[in-house]
Amino acid sequence: MSTTPIFKGIIPPVSTVFDENGDFDQQGTARLIEFLLNAGVNGLFFLGTGGEFSQMSVAGRKEVAEFATKYIDGRVPVLIGTGSASTDEVIELSLHAKDVGADGVVVINPYYWPLTNDNLRGHYVKIAEAVDLPILLYNFPNLTGQDLSPEFVRDLASSYSHIVGIKETVDTAGHIREMILKVKSVRPDFAVFAGFDDHLFNTMALGGDGAISASANYAPELTIGIYQACLENDYENAVNLHRQLAPLPLMYKLDSPFVNVIKEAIVMRGLQISTHVLAPASPLSDENKEELRAILKMANLL
Repeated sequence: MSTTPIFKGIIPPVSTVFDENGDFDQQGTARLIEFLLNAGVNGLFFLGTGGEFSQMSVAGRKEVAEFATKYIDGRVPVLIGTGSASTDEVIELSLHAKDVGADGVVVINPYYWPLTNDNLRGHYVKIAEAVDLPILLYNFPNLTGQDLSPEFVRDLASSYSHIVGIKETVDTAGHIREMILKVKSVRPDFAVFAGFDDHLFNTMALGGDGAISASANYAPELTIGIYQACLENDYENAVNLHRQLAPLPLMYKLDSPFVNVIKEAIVMRGLQISTHVLAPASPLSDENKEELRAILKMANLL
């Protein structure tokens, strides 16, 4: 059995850029992609939470997936978010992701209904048996209302070799620790990614594999720097970068959904893209823009 994860490192959950009419902005997205590739990311994840998938139609999601895979053209691995409250829709989107050349899919658990353990497992089993692309699970209980426990994930990972990792968007180091210890004990190649910016350092220290976190959109030098420093056992540098990154999660309290905050931060860092967001998100207020600017300054990013 391989002990090396298929996916690892810093994989930004890329913001989807829309024009002022709410249409997908290919040119703006291409600029953001090039910025991230030049920064040295290890992959790109489209149509996650920050990619506004939950506000998009199936046709719109397919458009983004097709553009992203074609534009990147194998330069880094491309992951496509295919999560939905509908199992059939996940399968449809995942098969489409395979058809357009994605390297893997990221599947958040269904939201709205709290599922029994059997129905939750059945959801993922049906997907795994219909889709042979590598699958990353996506655990974000604050938004889905239901946690993917380490024991549940271990069971799935033991049953399906192409379930290859998880994005742990949990604000609990203990949960991440148990995910690493319990799942990697049976699947050493299973990748555990931090979903929140400020859990990258402890995830790496505990034996995890990187981060899929929002700050990589506008400050990739910090997360890439922490990741590389940990690989090189340069923990002094890793700690210094971790402290620099520490103020950034304050940004996500400025609004909800915070997709507007991420786009404004990208622009403040010097990359000109449209900051249009899809309803029910709305433009960031001038007052909150000033607070955002102050947080970026606190992190020495402006």
